[in-house]
Amino acid sequence: MALRKDLWLQNCSYTGVSGLALIKRISERVLLIRGEKVILDSDLAEFYGVPTKRLNEQVRRNRGRFPGDFVFRLTAAEKTEVVAKCGHLAKLKFSKSLPFAFSEHGALMAASVLSSPQAVEASVLVVRTIVYLRRMLATSSEVTGRLTAVETILIEHNAKIASIIEALRQLSNPTLRPKRRIGFAATGSKLES
Repeated sequence: MALRKDLWLQNCSYTGVSGLALIKRISERVLLIRGEKVILDSDLAEFYGVPTKRLNEQVRRNRGRFPGDFVFRLTAAEKTEVVAKCGHLAKLKFSKSLPFAFSEHGALMAASVLSSPQAVEASVLVVRTIVYLRRMLATSSEVTGRLTAVETILIEHNAKIASIIEALRQLSNPTLRPKRRIGFAATGSKLES
């Protein structure tokens, strides 16, 4: 089922920003942590139009709705790495608390506990963006696989072409053997007297 991004982008009324700009903004905030695409609590709170403190408060109050695959806390090392890689997260550098990371399911669940209209609309956009990125990655992986196959074939063909060229060179430049002299060759001299 192809993603009809033209429809959902046109129907998007989120803060008057165009749909493609939203995808770009959201996709820039999606991070790959522990092998999973996640969005940090500060970014999610910004999209939902609530303070980060309120979002985290609702996560703590509704802990049963947020299992480990929906939301997890970053370790200190992960926080340091994320702050170093992402310029927009510089404010986290001096924060004492470790941020939460939300998967697409966690982002959707967060919208349900926040229940503001902006949170609901933004959650749909966040989930669609993550799905869109996943499809782009799958397409990219497929293309990479095909390119690898073509490269392998080209390497094999290059080796075969090189051997053909070498055979042609040998045929065009026959090795010259020393020419035999015509006639008899005297091996010993019988004329000595």
